[in-house]
Amino acid sequence: MAIGSRVVILGGSVAGLCAAGAVAPHFDEVIVLERDSLPADAQHRRGVPQSKHPHFMLNSGRRAIESLFPGYEAALLAAGGRMLNPSRDAAYCEAVGWAPRKSGSMTMVYGSRILIERVLRDMVRKLDNVTIREEVVVRGVETARGGSGSGRVTGVSFTDSQGEQSISADLVVDALGRGSSVPAWLAAAGWAEPPVRSLDAKVAYSSLWYQLPPADERPGSWWWQHLAIMPNQAKGEHPEEFDYLVNFFPIEGDRAIACMGAWGLELPKKTDSFIAAAQRIRTPVFAAAMKECEQLSEVHLTRSTGNKWRRYDLMPNPPLGLVAIGDSICAFNPFYGQGMSSAARSAIILSARLRNTTELDTRFFRDFLGEQRKSLQVPWMLAIARDQGYDHATGTETASRLVRKVSAAMVWPVFNLITAAAREDDVVEDHFARVFNLDESMIDMAKNPRVIAGLIRYKVKLLLGRQKLPRSFDLHSDPPATDYTLDVA
Repeated sequence: MAIGSRVVILGGSVAGLCAAGAVAPHFDEVIVLERDSLPADAQHRRGVPQSKHPHFMLNSGRRAIESLFPGYEAALLAAGGRMLNPSRDAAYCEAVGWAPRKSGSMTMVYGSRILIERVLRDMVRKLDNVTIREEVVVRGVETARGGSGSGRVTGVSFTDSQGEQSISADLVVDALGRGSSVPAWLAAAGWAEPPVRSLDAKVAYSSLWYQLPPADERPGSWWWQHLAIMPNQAKGEHPEEFDYLVNFFPIEGDRAIACMGAWGLELPKKTDSFIAAAQRIRTPVFAAAMKECEQLSEVHLTRSTGNKWRRYDLMPNPPLGLVAIGDSICAFNPFYGQGMSSAARSAIILSARLRNTTELDTRFFRDFLGEQRKSLQVPWMLAIARDQGYDHATGTETASRLVRKVSAAMVWPVFNLITAAAREDDVVEDHFARVFNLDESMIDMAKNPRVIAGLIRYKVKLLLGRQKLPRSFDLHSDPPATDYTLDVA
């Protein structure tokens, strides 16, 4: 039995598509309004400029999308996505050198953002009651009793090829992204804008796309599928490129995205400067990999990367008839790969709330906001903990000088200890993977006595030189291919 007649979703990117899957079983009609003309294939479009950079689909996001669209992961793999075991198939350059290689419990599906979105869009188009309307510009929301306890969003106004129009809705989903105008439209209708929590660590990142050489022509040292180079953690004078976070990230079609990013530094905008910067990265392997490949794109640079959380849950009278999903409610520093998965998790919450209600009343929306807040708190804490360590960070969540110093001094050493211990301790590995994949909070992991004991035990073994695996390998050489999986079994 349908809860209502119509849902209108603002935006047809990953968040909006996940929302469509969540609401479709519960309403007669679902209309997705998208500004762009959507490509039939996996191609870039104006509304998703960040599609030109690497994207991670975390395990919690994979499960969420698979729940909304059964068969999605198989379809993504059939379209060219790659299922890899990161700890075995990726080479990690950590604090002092290349980490030893071994299999882990976590898998990850690698693919470009445009492929992830195209496969998802294909599945949404198969839903009988969902219509995606393209080249539509949303102009505002229609409301009743704005700002009051019973104030409700009742529809949207927009412009398309037929001119100015409006459409009523029982539910409106804001999936317009970090630049959404919905809060301003609500304020014009009588609501106070939602309080905003923010932290901008001035992250920028720059990417080039490459075609890999044929498999039989690749260097013999290329056992790895993915290169990840962590920022320098040593003090003293060094090239600023040592402070870059670097990825050579595999995607479909035997291609890779070479990406360099940094906190508070200028990133290259042109091919020549990108290649020159790559040659100054603290290991030569990244630039050498690029040199073996055919360049496919110009440099793509992104600076809009601040953490921003619109706290609808803190409004005295949040608008009925409206939910926000994805970056429109909570946008993260993209370095942490949390955006798509957080959007999908919000869609799962929406789906569950709809299954357990018969009316879109005040209780429904407050319960949704409460559960969404708990879900978003996990990735938010991860992003904030790292970004608070920078003196140049701005926003409501900036930390005191003491906290910044402690954060800057502790975050990377703790991360290094956890990743190293995880290679020899299955319990630490399991909890680290759960935190990385948003299935567990950092606080819960930090309070687990077994995890703390495992970290202490590994640290003692390391000090005594009794760890099972080598600590690291020379970062100026190729990452060693030796698989140490059996050595810690």
